Amino acid sequence: MPDTMLGIIGGTGVYSMEGVDDAKRHSLDTPWGRPSGEIITGTIGGVGVAFLPRHGEGHVYSPSTVPYRANIASLKMVGVTDIVSVSACGSFREELPPGSFLIVDQYIDRTFAREKSFFGTGCVGHVSFASPTCGRVSQACANAASAVGVAFKHGGTYLAMEGPQFSTLAESRLYREIWGCDVIGMTNMPEAKLAREAEICYAAVAMITDYDCWHPDHGDIDIPAIIATLRANGQNAAKLVRKLPSLLESPREPCEQGCDRALDHAIITAPESRDAERVEKLRVVAGRVLAE
Repeated sequence: MPDTMLGIIGGTGVYSMEGVDDAKRHSLDTPWGRPSGEIITGTIGGVGVAFLPRHGEGHVYSPSTVPYRANIASLKMVGVTDIVSVSACGSFREELPPGSFLIVDQYIDRTFAREKSFFGTGCVGHVSFASPTCGRVSQACANAASAVGVAFKHGGTYLAMEGPQFSTLAESRLYREIWGCDVIGMTNMPEAKLAREAEICYAAVAMITDYDCWHPDHGDIDIPAIIATLRANGQNAAKLVRKLPSLLESPREPCEQGCDRALDHAIITAPESRDAERVEKLRVVAGRVLAE
């Protein structure tokens, strides 16, 4: 079994990772370009970790321009087996107030301006995505949040919007009242889909910053208030992340959900019909099955 390497993708307000021993910086190129920034690798409590700032140093990438494919590919290249995405979100639920966290288990993807797959013409692949997050890693996130005293809810639906503008009131009401979503954000898609294609277990921690614009007592989104909440959320996220490695087994057992074998039957294109250039690119994320 491979050693566990936990990859942390830090969203808005989470731009670094503290407490990493033997830290090294990696500037990588992938077949899909360069990732958002340098990857920091090292260990926490003897478990391998890797950190990548989703929006880059200084927050230079918008949700639509984040190089999602390069980010996931680069984490795969350094040996990441499990990803925890940490991102700022708005809440559609009274019981998820600003400052609390949601451990996501479902998504509705409303993004439209992003490349969402490593596969395509010349090598077509379809992965199962009914359960888009890994139950094992999600449970570790819940255990870590409980251990460090962070208020959280385990399980809920994340509405992924394109952005960068926030919702209209009509949209906010639709997502909350008709679609039954719990939080809204701009960055977990196509990130979670790409992680599944790369056979990396993926979990997501949504850090609540606001009530979007549906709440009658809160009105429009207050940017200064969001920034203040972001700072506090970032401190709690750092505590959770430092606790996580001790809750993941290493060496790593096969994923009971099958995230690490998602490509077993996913590639549809016959071997003799596959485009050689695309196959060569795919070896970074799908080498296990392409070698067979």
